[in-house]
Amino acid sequence: MMRYPDLRFRPTLRTLSDDQLRQIHLATLEVLERTGVQITHPRAKEILADAGARVNGDRVRIPSWMVEDALRKAPHRVVLGTRAGQRTVLLEGDKVWFGPSLDCIDYLDPVTEERRPFTSADCAVTARVADALPNYDWVMTIGMAADVPADIADRVIAKQVLTNCEKPFVFCCKDVNSTRDIYEMAIAIAGSEEAFLKAPFIIHYSEPVSPLLHYDPAIEKLIYCAEKGIPLVYYPAPMAGGTAPATLAAVIVQGSAESLSGLVLAQLVRPGAPFIYGAFTTIMDMSTTIFSYGAPEMSLMAAAMAQLAQYYGLPFFGTAGCTDAKFPDPQAAAEAAFSCLSSALAGANLVHDSGWLDHGSVASPAYMVLVNEVLYMVRQFLKGLPVNEETLAVDIIDKVGPGGHYLNEEHTLRHFREVWYSELFDRAMLDQWKQKGGKRFEERLREATQKVMAHTPKPLPAEVLRELDRMTAHWK
Repeated sequence: MMRYPDLRFRPTLRTLSDDQLRQIHLATLEVLERTGVQITHPRAKEILADAGARVNGDRVRIPSWMVEDALRKAPHRVVLGTRAGQRTVLLEGDKVWFGPSLDCIDYLDPVTEERRPFTSADCAVTARVADALPNYDWVMTIGMAADVPADIADRVIAKQVLTNCEKPFVFCCKDVNSTRDIYEMAIAIAGSEEAFLKAPFIIHYSEPVSPLLHYDPAIEKLIYCAEKGIPLVYYPAPMAGGTAPATLAAVIVQGSAESLSGLVLAQLVRPGAPFIYGAFTTIMDMSTTIFSYGAPEMSLMAAAMAQLAQYYGLPFFGTAGCTDAKFPDPQAAAEAAFSCLSSALAGANLVHDSGWLDHGSVASPAYMVLVNEVLYMVRQFLKGLPVNEETLAVDIIDKVGPGGHYLNEEHTLRHFREVWYSELFDRAMLDQWKQKGGKRFEERLREATQKVMAHTPKPLPAEVLRELDRMTAHWK
């Protein structure tokens, strides 16, 4: 007879009480109903007005019942897939999936440590690195292509990711024409719109402008994504003391209002349109004026907004693994570890920016590798402590007794591999470390990064590559 039942618990983090969540929700409804948002797009204003919003010029005030109706219509889960159609990323509840970020303007060479403008060739490298690293469940375009004409750069780097990475792909682009072209590439890879919808592997990222402004290109992309069933991340970036009030609760309220106003429009265009809620809520560092990517307040607000997303039953776009440091140094490692653990514990579903340096301006393969190692620790922590007859091991403790050891026990052989062992971090004693070459962390990281950069993803079929090349010629 089993004396100890199997008990399991996933470690979690709550930063808001139920009463605080309710207050923030009510304040968000008040902002949308009383202050509203600015929209200049004629069709969007017409859709909102016909549905019951109060439109006065470019100011659109959205009553609370419209917000609550949109929350009822929106899907509570969004499933993303690979290029091959495998459903791999399930955005639901508090499940957490990490990925790198997008649109860096510079590239940090992992061998020479030279910082230079990011190119389309660099995008192929970072896409392969993200494809190789097991703790990145999805990918973004990582950087901007400075080596191609600006009018087609967004599509060029999207093609690079689609051909160099099999994982779900979040992309950003300048206008609806680019969105359409990238969608057509995805359909060529999937084989049909029907096949694509079974496991969408492209997700569009777009932003309203804080405070409370929706510019026309973002609205056009939102409408197109809703019509086509392309999952949409609608993600403002309110900055405490700059583009939002200085208090953290107010930043959350404003960011939530900005994202939810996009949700309302998306559900009016097509009820059930896949929508991923969130806001990049951080501080304006008053000593440097930067939009901080490593502030503890950023992680605190991200965790709070993850709770709010769970309150709404919406998939959430989170932020972690980024830093204000210029290199993958101790500051970068500390800020990555803190933000990744807090986001994971809060259940921030689709967590982006893992591997970003210098407050969002530098892509670094080496830092991507470092953050991947941090994520091993985070995932190990999230497993929690299984408590059952086997893990309590009362009989083994009694067998060995005082003063014994467990090295020869079968129980040890069954379980010692459950401990995580890093290939990058070193636990050896000093003499052992010297015997292995005495390599400091920076050297080990450089070698590990070069190894990962040699990864070759599974290629697309030749006929698909020809079709993508035909599309590229059309862009030019």
